[in-house]
Amino acid sequence: MIRALALTLTLAPAGMAGAFELGFPVDCTLGETCFIQNYFDHDTGPGMQDFTCGPLTYDGHDGTDIRLPTTAWMEAGVAIHPVAPGRVKGLRDGMPDIAKDDPAAPALNGRDCGNGVVIDHGGGWETQYCHMKFGTVTVKAGDQVGRKTVLGKIGLSGNTVFPHLHLAVRKNGVEVDPFTPDAPTTCSAAPDPTTDLWEDPIPYDSFGFLDAGITDAAPDYAAVKAGLPPRLEFAPDTPALVIWAFFFGAKAGDVLTLRLKGPEETVVDQAVTIDRTQAQAMQFTGRKLRGSWPLGDYVGTLILTRDGVALEQRTLSATVK
Repeated sequence: MIRALALTLTLAPAGMAGAFELGFPVDCTLGETCFIQNYFDHDTGPGMQDFTCGPLTYDGHDGTDIRLPTTAWMEAGVAIHPVAPGRVKGLRDGMPDIAKDDPAAPALNGRDCGNGVVIDHGGGWETQYCHMKFGTVTVKAGDQVGRKTVLGKIGLSGNTVFPHLHLAVRKNGVEVDPFTPDAPTTCSAAPDPTTDLWEDPIPYDSFGFLDAGITDAAPDYAAVKAGLPPRLEFAPDTPALVIWAFFFGAKAGDVLTLRLKGPEETVVDQAVTIDRTQAQAMQFTGRKLRGSWPLGDYVGTLILTRDGVALEQRTLSATVK
């Protein structure tokens, strides 16, 4: 979804907070089983910045992207609901769940939203729900819907490379950032949450671990994005022990610590400096077998540090038996 003219954003009406309240549209736990990968772009030029002046957006992005950790979560099925009551204005289904960078991906021909639904809430308010899973749209044009209505499920259709819901909010045809509806072209490191459209507070996470694990070889990135089954047990003659992390929001200069401790010694302890800002990425480290792995519990620790402050930590465990 690309804004045609950044200039039109300056025409959004003022004082919108409180006039239209949004419920969270996905059946997931934010920060655990889903994450906000991209926010509304507040830079009207060729650059990009989200409403906090951070990098979680891309040039021209006109909505909020709520993503699932891996494709496996999409396959399991995660429901999408309207953010507010309204009437179904339009919909599309029938597009396959194929990432746009897949050679088998179909031509979009203007269907960047993929499978989706548009809802008219009255008073000039409208919301759009994009990238739904093939065959899951449950409503039809003209249906009256409420917040408990299931519109469909998160998918990988249209112009996307990861499973997510793109939520667009519009007032009188103009795209609005639900986090700062009255300030579409400015940003603040400390935005005022009382001016947003969300009924309940939505925390801003500048980084998050999407998935992580311990395995016996260098993980394949495509398999990680699809969703690797957890490995909880290893044999003493396992050829290697590897700790890995799949994450979003890392910035150049961040430091990712990957540590794996066994019952008798530290298997590996490495600090990796992120060399470039990326929407999503993977890092791993490990050690090959030397003799045999001691029996017992192994604990993995992942820490992302930014400007000397630990932003996020995850702990993993496995057993050699």
